Amino acid sequence: MKVTVVGAGAVGASCAEYIAIKDFASEVVILDIKEGFAEGKAMDLMQTASLNNFDTKIVGTTNDYSKTAGSDVCVITSGIPRKPGMTREELIGINAGIVKMVSASLIEHSPNTIIIVVSNPMDTMTYLVHKTTGLPKNRIIGMGGALDSARFKYRLAEALGAPISDVDGMVIGGHSDKGMVPLIYKAARNSVKVSEFLSAERMEQVVQDTKVGGATLTGLLGTSAWYAPGAAVSAMVQAIACDTKKIFPCSALLEGEYGLNDLSIGVPCVLGANGIEKIVEISLSDAEKAKLVESAEGVKKTNQLLEVPAN
Repeated sequence: MKVTVVGAGAVGASCAEYIAIKDFASEVVILDIKEGFAEGKAMDLMQTASLNNFDTKIVGTTNDYSKTAGSDVCVITSGIPRKPGMTREELIGINAGIVKMVSASLIEHSPNTIIIVVSNPMDTMTYLVHKTTGLPKNRIIGMGGALDSARFKYRLAEALGAPISDVDGMVIGGHSDKGMVPLIYKAARNSVKVSEFLSAERMEQVVQDTKVGGATLTGLLGTSAWYAPGAAVSAMVQAIACDTKKIFPCSALLEGEYGLNDLSIGVPCVLGANGIEKIVEISLSDAEKAKLVESAEGVKKTNQLLEVPAN
């Protein structure tokens, strides 16, 4: 298993680190446009190998896509990060050009790869890769829902005063502060619905805290978060590499599923060796359906800013 991570910034480096530590990949290539940056990150990470007990080879390269050849999975983290007060949608003008170029370069050297998109606005960047590369829909995956669900579980465990391993919850919809749909009435603590433990007001607070999870961290850090995004990507890559068939909420191209068409948005997906093995259509309440439709409308509005051929 060879994995390429494009972008040696904090998210890309964290992603590479977590993949290496889990030791399921033979090689991780980190690529960046900044001279020597990826090489330095790779060398630094390789010097932790004996300490963290992994054998994964980590290689860095400055914009040499030939070194990514034969990658089974490619992760696109490149683009400018969010700054305080900036929405994910405001990144579209700059990041669309970067993602389009990067995805084309990756496919040139790894035509059979599976692409995971992290760059923001994530749902729209995932849609862009679908519209410009011609890859089958199962091989293009947006990361957002996996991260949003991890943040949801963190807030649920906090509210419940429970160990996070006891908590299960899922976020669908767009990867944006307004577009996320945390499925609070499906969330559970060890199979018992959280509504048995929390008041309606406390559950609503969990939902709101989850939806602004990224913005909260951006305000505290002065830039986008990196540990949790890197961990979310590494978990998805591991599911593909090890063919685990685990379900992750992630941005998938919908063609009638959930009554939606011609957009990428967060829904539960089974991940395995073929990428998205199946889009899982779960039953939603009328309120949840309405929120998902509203979220989809927001994603489509952002997609309209792209210069891509319409269906």
